Amino acid sequence: QVQLVESGGDLVQPGGSLRLSCAASGIIFSFYYMHWYRQAPGNQRELVARISSGSGTETNYADSVKGRFVISRDNAKNTVYLQMNSLKSEDTAVYYCNVEVGPRGYWGQGTQVTVSS
Repeated sequence: QVQLVESGGDLVQPGGSLRLSCAASGIIFSFYYMHWYRQAPGNQRELVARISSGSGTETNYADSVKGRFVISRDNAKNTVYLQMNSLKSEDTAVYYCNVEVGPRGYWGQGTQVTVSS
């Protein structure tokens, strides 16, 4: 059974940093691309960042977070990270980890990030 558990969300001031973690189980973690999405109130869920399988040499970011966020993975720990720097109020959202296994997508429960002074 695939499980994804996010952590690291918090209340942070504008300009601050946070690192989110997503621990995966039930899959051979290194085989899969991993994704971070976010959803703000009233908005659709949007893809924030993606990292390729294996050593994660390929990464992609939404334009809104390029240069501020960094996605990485540690296959030994079955964990994907999202380092978020220079946070803005518009980054406030619930952040979700996602993996696509065949035709099915799996999601974590989400972790709340609030950027406010």
